[in-house]
Amino acid sequence: PGAAAAQAVGTREQALAASPRIRIDTPKISGSLSLTGARIDDVSLKAYRETVDPKSPNIILLSPAGGPNAYYSDFGWVAAPGSNVVLPNATTVWSADSQVLTPAKPVTLSWDNGQGLVFRRVISVDDNAMFTIRDEVENKGGNAVTLFPYGQVVRQGKPTTLGYYVLHEGLVGNLGEQGLQEYTYDKIDKEPALSAGTTGKAWKDAVGGFVGITDKYWAAAVIPDQQRKYEGRYSSVQTGTGHTYQADFLGESIAVAPGATVTSNARLFAGAKEVAAVDGYEKNLGIKRFELLIDWGWFYFITKPLFFVLDWIYKHIGNFGVAILIVTVLLKALFFPLANKSYASMAKMKALQPEMTAIRERYADDKMKQQQALMELYKTQKINPVAGCWPVLLQIPVFFALYKILFITIEMRHAPFFGWIHDLAAPDPTNLFNLFGLLPFTPPAFLHLGAWPIIMGITMFIQMKMNPEPPDPVQKMMFTWMPVFFTFLLGSFPAGLVIYWSWNNLLSVLQQGYIMRKNGVKIELFDNLKGMFGKKPAAAGGAPNPANSNKK
Repeated sequence: PGAAAAQAVGTREQALAASPRIRIDTPKISGSLSLTGARIDDVSLKAYRETVDPKSPNIILLSPAGGPNAYYSDFGWVAAPGSNVVLPNATTVWSADSQVLTPAKPVTLSWDNGQGLVFRRVISVDDNAMFTIRDEVENKGGNAVTLFPYGQVVRQGKPTTLGYYVLHEGLVGNLGEQGLQEYTYDKIDKEPALSAGTTGKAWKDAVGGFVGITDKYWAAAVIPDQQRKYEGRYSSVQTGTGHTYQADFLGESIAVAPGATVTSNARLFAGAKEVAAVDGYEKNLGIKRFELLIDWGWFYFITKPLFFVLDWIYKHIGNFGVAILIVTVLLKALFFPLANKSYASMAKMKALQPEMTAIRERYADDKMKQQQALMELYKTQKINPVAGCWPVLLQIPVFFALYKILFITIEMRHAPFFGWIHDLAAPDPTNLFNLFGLLPFTPPAFLHLGAWPIIMGITMFIQMKMNPEPPDPVQKMMFTWMPVFFTFLLGSFPAGLVIYWSWNNLLSVLQQGYIMRKNGVKIELFDNLKGMFGKKPAAAGGAPNPANSNKK
């Protein structure tokens, strides 16, 4: 509905100075709105900085047109097709009744079109980052007019994105019954034409929800009246050498009779995607599925509850890293009975290795009889041959959910652990290849291998060496090198995830060792380690295996 952003012609400071402004100040954000166009186009986040350095600049979310990286929101009216009514636009200079907008002090803007229509806009803001916009149109003329309210978020140029499949960055919204809609910048560029020079996607007759543009940790979203129908739209327009991206809504028509005054209500969220704040807005303001502004992903039913557990523990102990360790113990306790059965079954399988080897040798030329004999052995000894897979299978969705939490939630951003870990959401900053900072150079990214990934690799290696070496040379080589592969793979993963995996491996080693001893099965760790250095372990003595007592 609105005009596209102008090409940058100066610095951000010059663009801000080009228009009279109303200062914005809340506990969470600061900035200003432009009286030219009545745009909210200058927002900085007080609680968040660009790096872990407390002296680094605050995050700038919105910026004015005419400067670099223009990103703003505005609201207004569209006339009925064929109408020649004069409406406020991007160049309109509004009058204001105050010079500052705070949670305690709304601002009223006004403009007279000189043809009998008086426009008033009351803008208020809460303690966080939610603006409420109440537009009024008073008709002092002699003719009725029909107007359509709109709201939009506009972003000039394609921002730098991380490009991870696990994270959505771009245009986002929940459009009534259409549900969640997500479009990357590249995808919206390739959509069919909405009009000349504009590609995009539109949804008609939506009720409830929001449309906006999201980054990893912050977003700007416009929220129409939740009780009235609207058309939601994402679009991309070629502007100079780049594109201007827009998420907007266009409300139902409103007739303004002579002597009447009509109103339209909308909101703008422009801030950090804090879970408590976003969920609070959905509940208290009735914004349909506003929680989807945060990309919880397909495992929403695991990811979000797991976040709440982590956050609850964090609020009591003050360290998200320790909270991860505690949650790992709780998960181990939750799955303890099933894991015990799995490890017990694995232990019995190890105890039956001689009998299983004899069956394979006895029926070496008849695979069918070999499998039948093995299944009969499993049945007699009450063993489930796939039971050992359950601990790993159970860990996969939890691992992915924790990865998602560390990756998308702003609560994890710049959250410290102990020692050298100052940001659990970032990779371990140390590196083996410069001797953990002793050598004055930075190795290339593919050689990034921090201390915690190495600790994880060691714990994984110990866990695998607790089992007998596989007889197949290919399998043996694969199991030997697997910890090395995962060590390098996790070198670029968030440190919090690597700490979780290391701690989980250690707990699994202790649990598996306990179950193996309980079932009278030898722990192969030390013999396997000796074998790696060319020392063949001595033959194990002891009582005969009860599984072989019936062997002829």
